Amino acid sequence: MAALLETRGLCKSYAAPVLVDVNFDLQAGEIHALVGENGAGKSTLCNIVAGLRTADKGEMWLEGHRYIPANKRAAEAAGIRIVLQELSLINNLTIAENLFLDHLPHRNGWINRARLREAAHETLARVGLTEVDPDLLVNNLGVGQKQLVEIAAGLSQTCKVLVLDEPTAALTVSDAERLFFQVRKLAESGVGIIYISHHLEEILELADRISVLRDGQMVVTRRRGEISIDEMIRFMVGRTLDERAALSQRRLSGEVLLKIQNLSAPPRIKEVSFELHRGEILGFAGLMGAGRTETMRAIFGADTRTGGTILLEGEDISARLHSPKAAVRLGIGFLTEDRKSQGLLLPKALRMNITLARLNDELRGAAGWLHRDKEIAVAEGWVRQLDVRCSTIEQTAENLSGGNQQKVVLARWLYRNCRVLICDEPTRGIDVGAKFEIYRLLDQLAEQGKGIIVVSSDLKELLGLCDRIAVLSAGRLVKIFDRGEWTEDLIMAAAFSELKV
Repeated sequence: MAALLETRGLCKSYAAPVLVDVNFDLQAGEIHALVGENGAGKSTLCNIVAGLRTADKGEMWLEGHRYIPANKRAAEAAGIRIVLQELSLINNLTIAENLFLDHLPHRNGWINRARLREAAHETLARVGLTEVDPDLLVNNLGVGQKQLVEIAAGLSQTCKVLVLDEPTAALTVSDAERLFFQVRKLAESGVGIIYISHHLEEILELADRISVLRDGQMVVTRRRGEISIDEMIRFMVGRTLDERAALSQRRLSGEVLLKIQNLSAPPRIKEVSFELHRGEILGFAGLMGAGRTETMRAIFGADTRTGGTILLEGEDISARLHSPKAAVRLGIGFLTEDRKSQGLLLPKALRMNITLARLNDELRGAAGWLHRDKEIAVAEGWVRQLDVRCSTIEQTAENLSGGNQQKVVLARWLYRNCRVLICDEPTRGIDVGAKFEIYRLLDQLAEQGKGIIVVSSDLKELLGLCDRIAVLSAGRLVKIFDRGEWTEDLIMAAAFSELKV
């Protein structure tokens, strides 16, 4: 059968080769998954297909005809659409306006708001956002909800090929299942789907074929049922990852490092109380919109608190913790879920992004001058330790893959050496090999007596990593499970407990 889309010998280089002689094909009605480590070339390949980048060499064919898109608009006109891992929504427009930005319903030159809202409601319902007001500004949404709006916009458009780049990275299990249903429906209608994900379990569940990229080269393509997760990992990283079970089994000390009492931050957070022990990894689970990120932002001083007490090592720091800058000075770090807009200086070098949190102490001399040699040594050390794929530490953060950007943000907080580290979706968009490295790093920090809070939409991640798991539901902390007490069913039941039926 002739392929719907085919690439032949695609090559692309930046400072170094990113794609090397890549051959790839997609059939109509097929879900074809692309997997590989961060920097393997997955997003670059899809960006070329979607008209966002131009190949240095090679050919593309669409429905048997040469396909050379000049830009994204040309690709969309040819029937190819992409939903990017990095969100591209316009924050100061409404959800409805973002969904139909290039084809707003209008009459006599005026936007037909009634038709726009109706169409937006129908589109949002496809991804489960039935309770969200389409007239709400996108800026008021969390990352998970923004991700669903981005996906809804992609699903709403008629196309021949749909590219989904890490669509479930910020989604809960239930939201991901809803997405899978819509993806399968599109495939059944004849749409070819290219699906990128680091969640290998969902790849095996969803994909018809699976292709593995490593170091810019296509390593293997197999049909579902012909490849296991362990084989995928071996093809991706060139080795097996037997270290997956190497995390410590800690015994918690009774010493409380951080104590939160009756924390309130309207409109979502309502009298949240918990304790974080020294040397503990405390997980936070909950449905999208439960208030996990908002709770952490309030603790970090990024959102306004209207009540509650925060004690660090027994000292009441509530009055002093009025901003992120104050939180960092007090020894609290925050790895944000939105690395692009809140975690990185995208136009600046990796070197600066890594050392940013300690420029005023360790890296400055008595006269205030920056010790450049020491800064370079620090940045190069963290790049090696976290295996950040870059050409040089002077490369700008915006030119890294999403997973490597996440590693740079993590490197900054590891270098800061905080007493408490809050990690909101720390492995979002990170490949399987890097995930286990990050788990080990967090585990080592806990062994050193640090307090670690991990917010994650990946329940299996929390179950494997954490000593205890707190569950938020509708802005309230409803249950804290000790290791050995929890099951996935019990955690999900707690997550739904405060929702109105």
